[in-house]
Formats: sequence, structure tokens, C-alpha cells
Amino acid sequence: MPDLQDASIMSHFIQLRIAQERESRPPLGKNRPKMLAVLLMLAVTVSRLTGLDAAQADPVALDIKLPIPAFIGTPPDIPESEHIEKPTEEPRPPFLAPRGTRNLAFRKKVTLSDTNPINGSPELVTDGNKEAADENVLEMRRRLQWAQIDLEQLGQIYAVVIWHAHDSQQIAHDVVVQVAHDPDFTQNVQTLFNNDYDNSAGLGVGSDKEYFENYEGRLIDAKGITGRYVRAYSQGSTYTALNRYTEIEVYGLPAE
Repeated sequence: MPDLQDASIMSHFIQLRIAQERESRPPLGKNRPKMLAVLLMLAVTVSRLTGLDAAQADPVALDIKLPIPAFIGTPPDIPESEHIEKPTEEPRPPFLAPRGTRNLAFRKKVTLSDTNPINGSPELVTDGNKEAADENVLEMRRRLQWAQIDLEQLGQIYAVVIWHAHDSQQIAHDVVVQVAHDPDFTQNVQTLFNNDYDNSAGLGVGSDKEYFENYEGRLIDAKGITGRYVRAYSQGSTYTALNRYTEIEVYGLPAE
């Protein structure tokens, strides 16, 4: 039997090819149905090897509702640093996930490390409102802070999307996103994203890059891991020492 990691990579490649074939605009002639049939057969075969179900073998693009852009263009002065991702004006490519994947975090309970935030309430993080307005932004105090979402049950998580504050061109520092089975983060803790390049947050040195906030938010590929609690850390930004959160969405399916 092939290595499961290799099989998973193969499955992801096949899924992309299926989506490309279905969404391609130029006619592909009489060979197109045959191509799709072969790809679907391969997808089913690989899904059996990796334990994926039929929905995962036939993914669709996530329908992520985006807010109105608060600014246009890229920052005029980008700091020279190997730790900062170069911004682009190109739209984010579609993210494929199993059919039926939805935002499991919508209106779920949010717990904060700062029990008395400067502005806003915990509910703002999962209320579905991502517009760049002060009344939509939760602000916690200086230093390392976190916002934690209880999905109420274990779920298979495919993507996490975070909007810190996208009212101006800014970079949030020490962004770390983790998933766990328990609220104290002692069981099955997995790190999905970490751009803390100097371990100033004390959660380990991360290999991800810092990035400029924009209206699309930051989409993090969770690769279908299982968890119930999602925690997002930050430690100020280039705009303010405060920690600002507009919305966090967690896309997945309830675990069986």
C-alpha cells in the first residue's frame, strides 16, 4: 500500500484537476467526459487508501462572504524583511473543501484571555460581521492575547479565516492559530499557523510569514484535522499595541 501522505497529496492533485476540468471555459471536445470519468475513478481509488469519504473526493470551492474593501492597492513602503510576505493585488484563488463544509464558528461561544476588553465584546468575533468599522472590532489590551472559539463538538476542520483589522494597511504580530480537543489546550494540540519568527510569544518559532491585513482575511489551510476548540493568538500590530479582531471563521464538517 502506498504511503498515506503520498496518497493524500495525490488525492489533492486529482481534486484540483477535477475542479479545473469542470470550470474550464473552452470546449474540450468529446474527450472531456472521458477525462472527468478517469479523474473521478482515480479520486475514489485514492479516497479508499486515505480513508476519505465521497464528499472529500468531490470537493467544491468554499463560499466565503467577503466584506467591502476599506482601501485599494498595496502598501507604498514595504519593510525589507525576510519575515514579511510581499502583498499582492491578485484575488485569492478558490479554496477547495468537501461538499457541505460550512462555518462551524458562526455565533459560537468566544472566550478571551483579556476578560475586560477595551472595546467590543467576545460575540463580535463570530457574529458574521466583517466590515471594517470600529463598532465591529474587538480590542484587547497590550502584550500577548488570544481569542478562543468553542465549536461545541469535534469537527473536521479544513480552513480557518481570520480578519484582525482591515481598516488600514497593517501587520498583526505573532499570529499563532492552534486547535485542541479541550478548552485548556492540553489534549491533541495542533498548530495550524505560526509567524512568530523570534518566539516572542513563547509558543515556539514559527515558519510562516507575517502579512498585511486586507478585506479577504487570512485563510489558513487546516488540512482536515479534528478539533473542538480554536485559539488565535496575537501581540499587537504595526498600527497599534492593542490586539484587534474583527472575525474568525472555521470551515469544516462535524466529526462523526
